[in-house]
Amino acid sequence: MMERKVSEFIREKHLFGTEDRVLVALSGGADSVALLRVLLRLGYRCEAAHCNFHLRGEESVRDEVFVTRLAERLGVRLHKTGFDTEGYAAGHGISIEMAARELRYEWFHRLLDETGAGVVAVAHHRNDSVETFLLNLVRGTGIGGLQGIRAVNGRVVRPLLCVDRQEILAYLERLGQDYVTDSTNLQDEFTRNKLRLQVIPMLETINPSVVESIDRTAARLAEVADVYRRAMEEAVKRVTDDAGALDGAALLRETAPRSVLHEVTRPLGMNASQQDDLFRCLEEGVSGRVFLTPTHTLLTDHGKLRWKRKEEEEEPLPALGVEVTETDRPFEVPKDPGMACLDADKLKGPPVLRKWKPGDRFVPFGMKGFKSVRNYLRDRKLSLFVKERQWVVSCGGDIVWLVGERTDNRFRVTPETRRVMKIWVKGG
Repeated sequence: MMERKVSEFIREKHLFGTEDRVLVALSGGADSVALLRVLLRLGYRCEAAHCNFHLRGEESVRDEVFVTRLAERLGVRLHKTGFDTEGYAAGHGISIEMAARELRYEWFHRLLDETGAGVVAVAHHRNDSVETFLLNLVRGTGIGGLQGIRAVNGRVVRPLLCVDRQEILAYLERLGQDYVTDSTNLQDEFTRNKLRLQVIPMLETINPSVVESIDRTAARLAEVADVYRRAMEEAVKRVTDDAGALDGAALLRETAPRSVLHEVTRPLGMNASQQDDLFRCLEEGVSGRVFLTPTHTLLTDHGKLRWKRKEEEEEPLPALGVEVTETDRPFEVPKDPGMACLDADKLKGPPVLRKWKPGDRFVPFGMKGFKSVRNYLRDRKLSLFVKERQWVVSCGGDIVWLVGERTDNRFRVTPETRRVMKIWVKGG
Protein backbone atom coordinates (compact mmCIF):
# COMPACT_ATOMS: atom_id res chain seq x y z
CA MET A 1 0.00 0.00 0.00
CA MET A 2 2.69 2.52 1.00
CA GLU A 3 4.84 1.79 -2.03
CA ARG A 4 1.90 2.32 -4.35
CA LYS A 5 0.98 5.62 -2.65
CA VAL A 6 4.54 6.91 -2.90
CA SER A 7 4.84 5.81 -6.54
CA GLU A 8 1.61 7.60 -7.47
CA PHE A 9 2.66 10.70 -5.52
CA ILE A 10 6.00 10.85 -7.34
CA ARG A 11 4.22 10.73 -10.71
CA GLU A 12 1.46 13.16 -9.68
CA LYS A 13 3.89 15.79 -8.40
CA HIS A 14 6.51 15.12 -11.13
CA LEU A 15 9.23 14.72 -8.50
CA PHE A 16 11.64 12.76 -10.72
CA GLY A 17 11.70 10.25 -13.55
CA THR A 18 12.57 6.58 -13.68
CA GLU A 19 15.92 7.35 -15.29
CA ASP A 20 16.95 10.01 -12.78
CA ARG A 21 19.58 9.36 -10.14
CA VAL A 22 18.17 10.31 -6.73
CA LEU A 23 20.31 11.46 -3.80
CA VAL A 24 18.58 10.33 -0.58
CA ALA A 25 19.22 12.26 2.63
CA LEU A 26 19.86 9.41 5.07
CA SER A 27 20.03 10.20 8.79
CA GLY A 28 19.38 6.65 9.98
CA GLY A 29 16.02 7.53 11.51
CA ALA A 30 12.83 5.70 10.58
CA ASP A 31 11.69 8.26 8.02
CA SER A 32 14.89 8.44 5.97
CA VAL A 33 15.45 4.67 6.13
CA ALA A 34 11.90 4.09 4.88
CA LEU A 35 12.45 6.62 2.09
CA LEU A 36 15.58 4.83 0.88
CA ARG A 37 13.97 1.41 1.10
CA VAL A 38 10.79 2.37 -0.74
CA LEU A 39 12.63 4.14 -3.56
CA LEU A 40 14.93 1.18 -4.06
CA ARG A 41 11.99 -1.23 -4.09
CA LEU A 42 10.27 0.97 -6.69
CA GLY A 43 13.32 0.61 -8.90
CA TYR A 44 14.86 4.08 -8.65
CA ARG A 45 18.63 4.57 -8.85
CA CYS A 46 19.66 5.95 -5.47
CA GLU A 47 22.74 7.23 -3.70
CA ALA A 48 22.68 8.22 -0.03
CA ALA A 49 24.06 11.26 1.82
CA HIS A 50 24.65 11.37 5.58
CA CYS A 51 25.55 14.43 7.68
CA ASN A 52 27.16 14.14 11.11
CA PHE A 53 26.43 17.40 12.92
CA HIS A 54 28.45 16.32 16.01
CA LEU A 55 25.72 17.51 18.37
CA ARG A 56 24.77 14.33 20.24
CA GLY A 57 28.08 12.73 21.19
CA GLU A 58 27.97 8.93 20.95
CA GLU A 59 24.56 9.00 19.29
CA SER A 60 26.04 10.87 16.31
CA VAL A 61 28.74 8.20 15.99
CA ARG A 62 26.13 5.44 16.31
CA ASP A 63 24.03 6.97 13.52
CA GLU A 64 26.99 7.19 11.15
CA VAL A 65 27.95 3.57 11.80
CA PHE A 66 24.35 2.45 11.25
CA VAL A 67 23.90 4.23 7.89
CA THR A 68 27.30 2.99 6.71
CA ARG A 69 26.33 -0.62 7.37
CA LEU A 70 22.85 -0.11 5.89
CA ALA A 71 24.24 1.36 2.67
CA GLU A 72 26.72 -1.52 2.37
CA ARG A 73 23.97 -4.10 2.86
CA LEU A 74 21.71 -2.44 0.29
CA GLY A 75 24.52 -1.88 -2.21
CA VAL A 76 24.01 1.88 -2.19
CA ARG A 77 26.84 4.38 -2.62
CA LEU A 78 27.07 6.50 0.54
CA HIS A 79 28.44 10.06 0.82
CA LYS A 80 29.34 11.21 4.32
CA THR A 81 30.43 14.51 5.83
CA GLY A 82 30.78 16.11 9.27
CA PHE A 83 30.18 19.66 10.48
CA ASP A 84 31.19 21.86 13.38
CA THR A 85 27.58 22.94 13.72
CA GLU A 86 27.97 24.82 17.00
CA GLY A 87 30.95 26.77 15.69
CA TYR A 88 29.10 27.66 12.50
CA ALA A 89 26.05 28.80 14.48
CA ALA A 90 28.16 30.98 16.78
CA GLY A 91 30.12 32.45 13.89
CA HIS A 92 26.98 33.37 11.97
CA GLY A 93 24.84 34.41 14.93
CA ILE A 94 22.09 31.89 14.18
CA SER A 95 20.42 29.02 16.00
CA ILE A 96 21.82 25.49 16.01
CA GLU A 97 18.77 24.33 14.07
CA MET A 98 19.25 26.97 11.39
CA ALA A 99 22.98 26.26 11.19
CA ALA A 100 22.34 22.55 10.69
CA ARG A 101 19.83 23.31 7.96
CA GLU A 102 22.16 25.68 6.09
CA LEU A 103 25.13 23.32 6.31
CA ARG A 104 23.04 20.34 5.25
CA TYR A 105 21.45 21.87 2.19
CA GLU A 106 24.62 23.61 1.00
CA TRP A 107 26.35 20.23 1.04
CA PHE A 108 23.42 18.50 -0.66
CA HIS A 109 23.50 20.96 -3.55
CA ARG A 110 27.25 20.51 -3.99
CA LEU A 111 26.74 16.75 -4.03
CA LEU A 112 24.04 17.07 -6.69
CA ASP A 113 26.53 18.80 -8.97
CA GLU A 114 29.33 16.35 -8.16
CA THR A 115 27.29 13.17 -8.60
CA GLY A 116 25.06 14.24 -11.46
CA ALA A 117 21.97 13.33 -9.44
CA GLY A 118 18.82 15.13 -10.51
CA VAL A 119 17.30 15.75 -7.08
CA VAL A 120 17.89 15.27 -3.39
CA ALA A 121 15.01 13.43 -1.68
CA VAL A 122 14.36 14.23 1.97
CA ALA A 123 12.04 12.28 4.25
CA HIS A 124 9.49 14.82 5.43
CA HIS A 125 6.12 13.12 5.76
CA ARG A 126 2.51 14.18 6.34
CA ASN A 127 2.97 14.70 10.10
CA ASP A 128 5.92 17.02 9.48
CA SER A 129 3.80 19.04 7.07
CA VAL A 130 0.97 19.31 9.60
CA GLU A 131 3.42 20.38 12.31
CA THR A 132 4.70 23.12 10.00
CA PHE A 133 1.12 24.21 9.33
CA LEU A 134 0.35 24.44 13.05
CA LEU A 135 3.69 26.09 13.87
CA ASN A 136 3.08 28.85 11.32
CA LEU A 137 -0.51 29.23 12.49
CA VAL A 138 0.62 29.71 16.11
CA ARG A 139 3.32 32.20 15.16
CA GLY A 140 1.07 34.11 12.76
CA THR A 141 1.32 33.86 9.00
CA GLY A 142 -0.31 34.65 5.69
CA ILE A 143 -1.87 32.12 3.37
CA GLY A 144 1.57 31.11 2.14
CA GLY A 145 2.44 29.71 5.57
CA LEU A 146 -0.70 27.57 5.73
CA GLN A 147 0.28 25.17 2.97
CA GLY A 148 2.45 22.87 5.03
CA ILE A 149 5.64 21.62 3.38
CA ARG A 150 5.93 21.73 -0.40
CA ALA A 151 6.60 18.54 -2.33
CA VAL A 152 9.09 20.32 -4.58
CA ASN A 153 11.42 23.16 -3.66
CA GLY A 154 13.96 23.65 -6.39
CA ARG A 155 16.04 20.46 -6.53
CA VAL A 156 14.75 19.22 -3.16
CA VAL A 157 11.82 16.76 -3.30
CA ARG A 158 9.75 15.07 -0.61
CA PRO A 159 8.23 11.76 -1.79
CA LEU A 160 6.81 10.79 1.63
CA LEU A 161 4.41 13.72 2.08
CA CYS A 162 1.60 11.39 1.02
CA VAL A 163 2.04 9.10 4.06
CA ASP A 164 2.04 9.61 7.81
CA ARG A 165 4.39 8.50 10.56
CA GLN A 166 2.36 5.41 11.48
CA GLU A 167 2.37 4.17 7.89
CA ILE A 168 6.14 4.56 7.80
CA LEU A 169 6.66 2.59 11.02
CA ALA A 170 4.28 -0.13 9.86
CA TYR A 171 6.14 -0.35 6.54
CA LEU A 172 9.50 -0.79 8.24
CA GLU A 173 8.03 -3.43 10.53
CA ARG A 174 6.73 -5.40 7.53
CA LEU A 175 10.21 -5.25 5.97
CA GLY A 176 11.89 -6.21 9.22
CA GLN A 177 14.02 -3.09 8.83
CA ASP A 178 15.58 -1.51 11.91
CA TYR A 179 16.51 2.15 12.35
CA VAL A 180 17.99 4.49 14.94
CA THR A 181 16.08 6.92 17.16
CA ASP A 182 17.23 10.48 17.83
CA SER A 183 16.69 10.95 21.57
CA THR A 184 16.15 14.70 21.13
CA ASN A 185 12.94 13.93 19.23
CA LEU A 186 11.58 12.38 22.42
CA GLN A 187 12.40 15.40 24.56
CA ASP A 188 9.78 18.09 25.03
CA GLU A 189 12.31 20.92 24.54
CA PHE A 190 11.47 22.56 21.24
CA THR A 191 8.29 24.11 19.90
CA ARG A 192 7.92 21.57 17.12
CA ASN A 193 8.31 18.72 19.60
CA LYS A 194 5.63 20.27 21.79
CA LEU A 195 3.28 20.15 18.84
CA ARG A 196 4.30 16.57 18.05
CA LEU A 197 4.14 15.21 21.60
CA GLN A 198 1.38 17.29 23.18
CA VAL A 199 -0.78 19.34 20.82
CA ILE A 200 -1.41 16.85 18.03
CA PRO A 201 -2.19 13.96 20.44
CA MET A 202 -4.64 16.26 22.22
CA LEU A 203 -6.29 17.18 18.89
CA GLU A 204 -6.53 13.49 18.04
CA THR A 205 -8.79 13.02 21.08
CA ILE A 206 -11.22 15.38 19.30
CA ASN A 207 -10.67 13.98 15.81
CA PRO A 208 -8.59 10.79 15.46
CA SER A 209 -7.97 11.72 11.81
CA VAL A 210 -6.84 15.27 12.59
CA VAL A 211 -3.47 14.89 10.81
CA GLU A 212 -5.16 13.79 7.60
CA SER A 213 -7.82 16.51 7.97
CA ILE A 214 -5.28 19.29 8.42
CA ASP A 215 -3.23 17.92 5.55
CA ARG A 216 -6.27 18.05 3.25
CA THR A 217 -7.00 21.60 4.40
CA ALA A 218 -3.41 22.62 3.66
CA ALA A 219 -3.69 21.08 0.19
CA ARG A 220 -6.84 23.08 -0.52
CA LEU A 221 -5.18 26.24 0.81
CA ALA A 222 -2.26 25.61 -1.55
CA GLU A 223 -4.71 25.84 -4.46
CA VAL A 224 -6.30 28.94 -2.93
CA ALA A 225 -2.81 30.40 -2.54
CA ASP A 226 -2.22 30.04 -6.30
CA VAL A 227 -5.38 32.04 -6.97
CA TYR A 228 -4.40 34.58 -4.29
CA ARG A 229 -0.91 34.92 -5.71
CA ARG A 230 -2.15 35.71 -9.20
CA ALA A 231 -4.73 38.18 -7.85
CA MET A 232 -2.11 39.92 -5.72
CA GLU A 233 0.34 40.19 -8.62
CA GLU A 234 -2.33 42.01 -10.63
CA ALA A 235 -3.28 44.20 -7.68
CA VAL A 236 0.33 45.20 -7.02
CA LYS A 237 0.64 46.25 -10.67
CA ARG A 238 -2.49 48.41 -10.32
CA VAL A 239 -1.31 50.27 -7.22
CA THR A 240 2.35 50.86 -8.15
CA ASP A 241 3.66 53.19 -10.83
CA ASP A 242 6.58 52.82 -13.21
CA ALA A 243 8.93 54.41 -10.67
CA GLY A 244 7.98 51.78 -8.09
CA ALA A 245 5.99 54.09 -5.80
CA LEU A 246 2.71 52.89 -4.32
CA ASP A 247 -0.37 55.06 -4.92
CA GLY A 248 -2.31 55.25 -1.65
CA ALA A 249 -5.62 56.20 -3.29
CA ALA A 250 -5.37 53.27 -5.72
CA LEU A 251 -4.52 50.96 -2.84
CA LEU A 252 -7.61 51.99 -0.86
CA ARG A 253 -9.81 51.20 -3.87
CA GLU A 254 -8.70 47.57 -3.81
CA THR A 255 -10.99 44.89 -2.40
CA ALA A 256 -8.35 43.79 0.12
CA PRO A 257 -6.04 46.81 0.55
CA ARG A 258 -4.28 45.52 3.65
CA SER A 259 -3.35 42.29 1.89
CA VAL A 260 -2.05 44.21 -1.13
CA LEU A 261 0.01 46.46 1.15
CA HIS A 262 1.39 43.34 2.86
CA GLU A 263 2.50 41.93 -0.49
CA VAL A 264 4.20 45.19 -1.45
CA THR A 265 5.98 45.83 1.85
CA ARG A 266 6.81 42.32 3.08
CA PRO A 267 9.80 42.03 0.68
CA LEU A 268 10.98 45.40 2.02
CA GLY A 269 11.28 43.95 5.53
CA MET A 270 8.24 45.60 7.17
CA ASN A 271 6.75 43.79 10.13
CA ALA A 272 3.02 43.53 10.89
CA SER A 273 3.02 46.44 13.34
CA GLN A 274 4.73 48.74 10.83
CA GLN A 275 2.28 47.67 8.13
CA ASP A 276 -0.64 48.61 10.39
CA ASP A 277 0.87 52.04 11.11
CA LEU A 278 1.61 52.57 7.44
CA PHE A 279 -1.92 51.66 6.41
CA ARG A 280 -3.33 54.24 8.84
CA CYS A 281 -0.99 56.88 7.42
CA LEU A 282 -2.18 56.15 3.88
CA GLU A 283 -5.83 56.19 5.01
CA GLU A 284 -5.39 59.55 6.75
CA GLY A 285 -3.17 61.09 4.07
CA VAL A 286 -0.19 61.55 6.39
CA SER A 287 2.86 62.77 4.46
CA GLY A 288 6.48 62.71 5.53
CA ARG A 289 6.27 59.65 7.79
CA VAL A 290 9.45 57.56 7.62
CA PHE A 291 9.57 53.82 8.31
CA LEU A 292 12.87 51.96 8.76
CA THR A 293 13.40 48.25 8.15
CA PRO A 294 16.65 46.27 8.22
CA THR A 295 17.01 46.73 4.45
CA HIS A 296 14.94 49.74 3.39
CA THR A 297 13.78 53.24 4.23
CA LEU A 298 10.14 53.92 3.36
CA LEU A 299 8.43 57.30 3.14
CA THR A 300 4.83 58.47 2.84
CA ASP A 301 4.84 61.34 0.38
CA HIS A 302 1.69 63.23 -0.67
CA GLY A 303 -0.50 60.15 -0.97
CA LYS A 304 2.25 57.86 -2.20
CA LEU A 305 4.60 55.40 -0.55
CA ARG A 306 8.20 55.54 -1.74
CA TRP A 307 11.16 53.45 -0.66
CA LYS A 308 14.85 52.91 -1.25
CA ARG A 309 17.43 50.37 -0.20
CA LYS A 310 19.68 51.50 2.62
CA GLU A 311 22.82 51.04 0.55
CA GLU A 312 21.45 53.72 -1.77
CA GLU A 313 21.59 56.27 1.04
CA GLU A 314 25.35 56.74 0.72
CA GLU A 315 25.40 57.99 -2.86
CA PRO A 316 28.96 58.28 -4.24
CA LEU A 317 30.14 61.70 -5.34
CA PRO A 318 29.95 61.86 -9.15
CA ALA A 319 32.52 63.66 -11.27
CA LEU A 320 31.93 67.20 -12.45
CA GLY A 321 32.51 68.20 -16.06
CA VAL A 322 33.77 71.74 -16.65
CA GLU A 323 34.53 73.57 -19.89
CA VAL A 324 35.24 77.28 -20.45
CA THR A 325 34.40 78.73 -23.86
CA GLU A 326 35.37 82.21 -25.09
CA THR A 327 32.91 84.08 -27.29
CA ASP A 328 32.82 87.48 -29.01
CA ARG A 329 29.11 87.42 -29.64
CA PRO A 330 25.98 86.82 -27.53
CA PHE A 331 26.00 83.20 -26.35
CA GLU A 332 22.84 81.17 -26.78
CA VAL A 333 22.29 79.08 -23.66
CA PRO A 334 21.11 75.55 -24.56
CA LYS A 335 17.86 74.37 -23.00
CA ASP A 336 19.41 71.44 -21.21
CA PRO A 337 18.59 71.00 -17.49
CA GLY A 338 21.61 68.73 -17.19
CA MET A 339 24.05 71.56 -18.01
CA ALA A 340 24.63 74.95 -16.44
CA CYS A 341 26.06 77.83 -18.47
CA LEU A 342 27.46 80.66 -16.36
CA ASP A 343 29.45 83.85 -16.83
CA ALA A 344 32.96 82.62 -15.93
CA ASP A 345 34.21 86.12 -15.09
CA LYS A 346 31.55 86.57 -12.39
CA LEU A 347 32.46 83.36 -10.54
CA LYS A 348 34.64 83.67 -7.43
CA GLY A 349 36.32 80.29 -7.48
CA PRO A 350 36.44 76.83 -9.07
CA PRO A 351 33.18 74.86 -9.14
CA VAL A 352 32.66 72.30 -6.37
CA LEU A 353 29.95 69.64 -6.36
CA ARG A 354 28.27 68.63 -3.09
CA LYS A 355 24.91 67.76 -1.53
CA TRP A 356 22.83 70.74 -0.39
CA LYS A 357 22.71 71.50 3.31
CA PRO A 358 20.57 73.65 5.62
CA GLY A 359 21.43 77.33 5.24
CA ASP A 360 22.21 77.11 1.53
CA ARG A 361 20.56 79.83 -0.49
CA PHE A 362 20.74 81.25 -3.99
CA VAL A 363 18.96 83.62 -6.38
CA PRO A 364 16.95 81.36 -8.69
CA PHE A 365 17.29 82.23 -12.38
CA GLY A 366 14.73 84.86 -13.35
CA MET A 367 14.33 86.14 -9.80
CA LYS A 368 15.94 89.04 -7.91
CA GLY A 369 15.87 87.95 -4.28
CA PHE A 370 17.51 85.12 -2.39
CA LYS A 371 15.64 81.91 -1.66
CA SER A 372 16.77 79.05 0.53
CA VAL A 373 17.41 75.77 -1.21
CA ARG A 374 15.14 74.10 1.36
CA ASN A 375 12.20 76.35 0.46
CA TYR A 376 12.85 76.02 -3.25
CA LEU A 377 12.72 72.22 -3.04
CA ARG A 378 9.66 72.38 -0.79
CA ASP A 379 7.83 74.59 -3.28
CA ARG A 380 8.70 72.14 -6.05
CA LYS A 381 6.83 69.50 -3.95
CA LEU A 382 9.68 67.05 -4.34
CA SER A 383 9.72 63.96 -2.14
CA LEU A 384 12.10 63.67 0.80
CA PHE A 385 14.12 61.05 -1.08
CA VAL A 386 14.55 63.35 -4.08
CA LYS A 387 15.42 66.30 -1.86
CA GLU A 388 18.01 64.24 0.00
CA ARG A 389 19.73 63.46 -3.31
CA GLN A 390 19.85 67.06 -4.54
CA TRP A 391 23.30 68.21 -5.63
CA VAL A 392 24.48 71.82 -5.76
CA VAL A 393 27.52 73.43 -7.37
CA SER A 394 29.23 76.21 -5.43
CA CYS A 395 31.96 78.62 -6.44
CA GLY A 396 33.80 80.51 -3.73
CA GLY A 397 30.98 79.85 -1.27
CA ASP A 398 28.16 80.90 -3.62
CA ILE A 399 25.57 78.38 -4.79
CA VAL A 400 25.71 78.85 -8.57
CA TRP A 401 23.62 75.87 -9.71
CA LEU A 402 20.96 73.67 -8.20
CA VAL A 403 21.80 70.67 -10.38
CA GLY A 404 19.01 69.75 -12.76
CA GLU A 405 16.90 72.66 -11.50
CA ARG A 406 18.08 76.26 -11.81
CA THR A 407 21.23 78.33 -11.99
CA ASP A 408 21.82 81.41 -9.84
CA ASN A 409 20.57 84.57 -11.56
CA ARG A 410 23.62 86.55 -10.39
CA PHE A 411 25.92 84.47 -12.59
CA ARG A 412 23.69 84.16 -15.64
CA VAL A 413 25.03 84.58 -19.15
CA THR A 414 24.25 88.03 -20.62
CA PRO A 415 24.96 89.66 -24.01
CA GLU A 416 28.09 91.14 -22.40
CA THR A 417 29.46 87.72 -21.34
CA ARG A 418 32.75 86.86 -23.06
CA ARG A 419 33.72 83.68 -21.24
CA VAL A 420 31.12 80.96 -20.62
CA MET A 421 31.68 78.18 -18.13
CA LYS A 422 29.72 75.04 -18.96
CA ILE A 423 29.18 72.65 -16.02
CA TRP A 424 27.60 69.20 -16.02
CA VAL A 425 27.54 66.13 -13.82
CA LYS A 426 29.22 63.22 -15.53
CA GLY A 427 27.00 60.18 -15.72
CA GLY A 428 24.06 62.20 -14.45
